[in-house]
Amino acid sequence: MYSIYRTSHKKMQKLTEFTQGSWIELTAPSLEECTAVAEEYDIDITDLRAALDDEESSRISMEDNYTLILVDIPSAEIRNNRNSYTTIPLGILLHPDAIITVCAEDTSILKRFTDQRVRDFSTKKQMRFLYQILYNTSMLYQALLRSIDRKRTEIEERINQEDTEDADLVDLHELESNLVYFATSLRANGVVIDRLTRYGRLKMYEEDQELLEDVVIENRQAIEMTGIYRDIINGTRELLSTVINNRLNNAMKYLAAITIVMSIPTIVSGLWGMNVFVPMAEIQHGFAIIVISTLIMCIAALVVLHRRKML
Repeated sequence: MYSIYRTSHKKMQKLTEFTQGSWIELTAPSLEECTAVAEEYDIDITDLRAALDDEESSRISMEDNYTLILVDIPSAEIRNNRNSYTTIPLGILLHPDAIITVCAEDTSILKRFTDQRVRDFSTKKQMRFLYQILYNTSMLYQALLRSIDRKRTEIEERINQEDTEDADLVDLHELESNLVYFATSLRANGVVIDRLTRYGRLKMYEEDQELLEDVVIENRQAIEMTGIYRDIINGTRELLSTVINNRLNNAMKYLAAITIVMSIPTIVSGLWGMNVFVPMAEIQHGFAIIVISTLIMCIAALVVLHRRKML
């Protein structure tokens, strides 16, 4: 589907026809819808549908009458029965008559514009609109990175509470996978943003230059946050693996100690159960003496094992 918007006197209007100075939002568009937009603005339909391919990388492509900008944005998904994140392409086409956005799914980044929650937003000021999209993309990355770190903290707290499960290792792996996707996409977006600093095809206002500088700073900060959180998650995963192995070793040590203690009555009963002459066979209370002696040896073994911290 596609929607057409145009701002006038700081108010958003939703239109039914293509108009100069408008914003055309394509969300999971059909081939027919893409064809209609491509023919209206004389755009190569391959460029228009580039953002619908998940394998497309971030880039800038300058044509005679329009510019294609592809960036990666965060997207939620279910992976291994867990809520995870990945990245998908967002296409932004700058045309003298309109700005066109193409995405395979509805995204909260563009929803902020349709809900008029972005200050100084105008569909006619294309470069500012582009920078605002990139700025909100960087801020969304940072918000999701903080959410990932909170999930890591919850897992770390369970380690301290001795409530760790093997599933926590899988959760940490998923969090690390999210960061890998984010790191790759943020670096690619950084290359696009760097090229935009030298982009001079469209008019740029003074405040647009300040906004572009903010975009550069926030994207770099998101890249740094991703690297820091990846290192922390690696440390947490190693700690969790060590704790699980240590608990397993303690359990095996405890079982070994119990086996040693239980082997004492087994040995005694085996010796006195043979069909040969054994001591105290003729004594009236011989069985009681053997049982008590065995019990004393077991208690002595327990004391020795306890002092050696095997129990």
